Amino acid sequence: MRQERFKMERPGLVNIGDKVKISEFQSYMNYSYIIEPAVAMSGCYKNADRIKAKEGIVTNIEHTPQGYYVTAEFEA
Repeated sequence: MRQERFKMERPGLVNIGDKVKISEFQSYMNYSYIIEPAVAMSGCYKNADRIKAKEGIVTNIEHTPQGYYVTAEFEA
């Protein structure tokens, strides 16, 4: 299993245990991911670090001074 963090702007959009779908976006040299429908966004990943799975399970939601962070677990 692989865990990744996504930035979420406000609470209550997903809950722990929710099954989520992600969309992949490619820029010139990096990939980024969005939990649909536009719930949270990942950072940038290089080609070797791409997330292969398209669905995952929310395992944690963290509130920090910078905002909310969703941790989702994906099949490797």
